[in-house]
Amino acid sequence: MKPINNGLIEQGVRQILKGLNIDPADRNFIDTPERVARLYVEMFGKKEVEYATFPEDFTDFIMLKGHVLYSMCPHHLLPVRFTVSLAYIPAGEVLGLSKLIRVLDECNTRPLLQEGFTRDAVARLQSEVSGVKDVACLVSGKHGCTEIRGVRSPGDFTTYHLEGAFRDDPKMESRFFQLAGRP
Repeated sequence: MKPINNGLIEQGVRQILKGLNIDPADRNFIDTPERVARLYVEMFGKKEVEYATFPEDFTDFIMLKGHVLYSMCPHHLLPVRFTVSLAYIPAGEVLGLSKLIRVLDECNTRPLLQEGFTRDAVARLQSEVSGVKDVACLVSGKHGCTEIRGVRSPGDFTTYHLEGAFRDDPKMESRFFQLAGRP
């Protein structure tokens, strides 16, 4: 993945301001292009992560519940607030708990569709922890593009992706959704 080009982002923001008939040299906007570029680097920049695993014979699932992260929709570049629950059944080793959050951060590298994010979170967890096949992800999204324009609905959009036992065993699927708090 190429690094984010701050200079191009700053130029683009200056153009947007001019398009809105705002003088980029106005004291309230003078640092806006740089701030926006820093925001995008913080939000979408490459994160260096090592996925430490530890031997463990725990055989039930491990879940991160209710983690909140922000992204942007690719169609309008408006904010999206995701609330995510991610679970897996270990296969002889467990991932350090904070790494579940990092798995989600690693999937948030550009403006994205919620559906792709949901699927990518499952695939990344499967690829980062050896032997893990049983993974579930539930995502609830509040999308700026539907809240402040168009239909103007504050509703949540829900996506999920299940693999292994979470997909094949109705009881496991039910437990996951119950613990994740899905109505």
